[in-house]
Amino acid sequence: MSTITLTIDGQSVQVPAGTTVLQAAEQLGIEIPRLCYHPHMTPPTVCRLCVVEWEGARTLVPACVAQVREGAVIHTASERVQRARRTILELLHSAVDLSETPEVVRYDAQLGVDAQRFADGARREAPFYDDNPFYVRDYEKCILCWRCVQACGDDMQFTYALSLGGRGFHTHIATFFNAPMPETTCVFCGNCVGVCPTGALKGLDEYLLEQGVSFEALHQEKRKRKQRRKEE
Repeated sequence: MSTITLTIDGQSVQVPAGTTVLQAAEQLGIEIPRLCYHPHMTPPTVCRLCVVEWEGARTLVPACVAQVREGAVIHTASERVQRARRTILELLHSAVDLSETPEVVRYDAQLGVDAQRFADGARREAPFYDDNPFYVRDYEKCILCWRCVQACGDDMQFTYALSLGGRGFHTHIATFFNAPMPETTCVFCGNCVGVCPTGALKGLDEYLLEQGVSFEALHQEKRKRKQRRKEE
């Protein structure tokens, strides 16, 4: 397999042809921020947080999908790049509850993000779903990273219980016809919960414990829920 030599942040590196900028940077120990990217799924390229500056390119390019080229010179933390990432995070803060997103907390500190910069912006309002025995869905924390849809679909489970609904600012993750989760093709594998970066999807036990429910009360609550569903 042919190899390609390029320069990232002043460091020269050789990688196989077909390697992405993100992978090449990781080989050098350079961390590039990302939210939608997951190493075991197809990069959806929707968060744009991984953009880098490629000398000669007119626009910033997403490192998760851009493949390296011979002689490329790339900057992962130039002022232009950091300004773009900072603005993306500030816009996300204006619309979404990011209080349970540890990656964002870390990126905020690194980039000097002003979470209140667009405080007057519209907030994304969404219902809270507690419609099954396994996990809850709090879409006010959802950043539309697409991970859960991919995990439920072609990249992992092939059940296709989750998709996108709405348009524009009102786009949201949904089930078909907004059916309750037990009435969909969901098999409750938990993959969507496992890949969610923001806490929008959370295991029911974890959620109840965070609400202050004791272990004993948790078991009682689960028994009550199970009985209610039998009666339904």
